[in-house]
Amino acid sequence: MGGGCELAAFRRGAQPVISVQALSVTLGSFSLRNISFEVPTGGYGVLMGKTGSGKTTILECVCGLRPVQSGRILLDGRDVTDLKPGARGIGYVPQDGALFTTMTVREHLAFAPAIRRWDPHAIEDRVDGLAALLDLRHLLDRRPEGLSGGEVQRVALGRGLACRPGVLCLDEPLGALDDETHEEMCRLLRSVQEQTGVTALHITHSTSEMKRLADHLFVLRDGVVVRLAPEGGEDGLRPGHLEANP
Repeated sequence: MGGGCELAAFRRGAQPVISVQALSVTLGSFSLRNISFEVPTGGYGVLMGKTGSGKTTILECVCGLRPVQSGRILLDGRDVTDLKPGARGIGYVPQDGALFTTMTVREHLAFAPAIRRWDPHAIEDRVDGLAALLDLRHLLDRRPEGLSGGEVQRVALGRGLACRPGVLCLDEPLGALDDETHEEMCRLLRSVQEQTGVTALHITHSTSEMKRLADHLFVLRDGVVVRLAPEGGEDGLRPGHLEANP
């Protein structure tokens, strides 16, 4: 799967691919109000925040996994606020991979195209391309049991990319990895994003992930999303680069 062919699958418009506008959501006693931010076409957005701050809730709203109380979510200029997850054109990489224990790596990569009734030859080509891109060829007939943490995350990434989504959402995908594997996966994520042109929204509380991946950095603090410069200070929160979203 060549990078040029993959890039052709995405439109390069002037408007942002991910646009969250005045989003409000309530979960029991917890609520977020008036959340707004944008990630431009082909950008790698990283949303940071403390545990329990609501960053995963925002990601789930973008993916359609949680209903919103008010506000809008636009993807590539299309209002998807009320659409089901499968109609949004999003690839999703959940925390810890969440692989199906009875399925082989090959079946994971083929899963989304198969349920969308792709031609069998197109599915086979897509699986081969993803296996090459993510170095999974030698694992295609393996099941999740016995895979390393990095291998699990590469399979989950391939599953999320299988239908050539315009948007890729990742929920703390590297949190359980050792330092060496974490570094390797950061390099892989950046390489995959550059080769595919997919627009990414990555949730994390890791400063090291932010430094390696973020083109566009957002921090959720006290229920407000602020935009920062990714090259900010050691903690990524240099005050001179704070920019409240409109």
